[in-house]
Amino acid sequence: MNIPMVDLKGQYESLRHEIDDAILQSLAETRYILGPNVQAFDREAADYLGARHAISCASGTDALHLGLRAAGISPGDEIITSAFTFIATGEAISYIGAVPVFVDIQPDSLNIDPEKIRAAITAKTRAILPVHLFGQPADMNEIQAIADEFGLLVLEDCAQSFGSRYQGKMTGTIGAVGAFSFFPSKNLGCYGDGGMITTNDDEIADQIRLLRNHGSSQQYHHDVIGYNSRLDELQAVILRIKLKHIDDYNQRRLEVARFYNRLLANSRFRTPGIADDRDHIFHQYTVLCDGRDAVREHVIGRGVACAVYYPVPLHQQKAFADNAQAILPVTESTASRCLSLPIFPEMSGQQIETVCEAVLSA
Repeated sequence: MNIPMVDLKGQYESLRHEIDDAILQSLAETRYILGPNVQAFDREAADYLGARHAISCASGTDALHLGLRAAGISPGDEIITSAFTFIATGEAISYIGAVPVFVDIQPDSLNIDPEKIRAAITAKTRAILPVHLFGQPADMNEIQAIADEFGLLVLEDCAQSFGSRYQGKMTGTIGAVGAFSFFPSKNLGCYGDGGMITTNDDEIADQIRLLRNHGSSQQYHHDVIGYNSRLDELQAVILRIKLKHIDDYNQRRLEVARFYNRLLANSRFRTPGIADDRDHIFHQYTVLCDGRDAVREHVIGRGVACAVYYPVPLHQQKAFADNAQAILPVTESTASRCLSLPIFPEMSGQQIETVCEAVLSA
């Protein structure tokens, strides 16, 4: 592709010397498991987010899984969440033996619709798991108010929202637990898999630290059956360096999105909105259009990458066949019409114009 979805090589080149030197130093120190860079990154991420605890782990999926388990989610509990998200959201619920209950999304933000949550609550409901999709926070005040009314936990899927604020609060610090992903293409991404759980609850934090390291708080002493889910030391090196640039990266993504919005205004493509009371950090820039598949084929033919997140919502996945009876019209319409365009901090104005020319000529 002449224009990729994300330019990881360009970002690496801008940080090459700092990253390479820091990795070589870490290799020389030979402290590879829960070493000094992992410990430092946990502290630095907690400080940045304003969380009492930030605990790294092996992936964003593990962050969801360990966060749910540490928060006390049990087999048979029902967790209300969005069907318009990556499968990891539903997988993590199912890992515990809990039951994902999928509800519809808002047509503007594409996040879970608080008005649909209330009707889905039953005697088995234990928590609400909003997804801050594509980098835009969900309506957390409304969600938390419903949770408080019914005595439910709120757990945040922040896989796409590192550095995004909702009414001044960082995502991942509003609910009982936040779960982040550092997959390479994320706004804050490492060079492999990585994740992090945030919480302001000391007991939950203690449980997560046990769970990520074989249930052990002291070597060869295991308090619970845990997991091997530790962030790699070399990934922590990379994340510590990139963390220093995350606000600049997110600001530049917002500028790219605004440029897109101007060029695509008054076209047949519905562009994403930018709310006043929250930060949209544009992990993805996603438009809605009829005839999406033909548009995608045309744009790719012009040498411009584009992607569909997510063509099959979770309630229609074979893995969640028990939820097949759910009827979610906004989710289903969105899944058939959504198209994500290239967006990355290093994107030039000429590249944005080239993408829009390809899109508008479809």
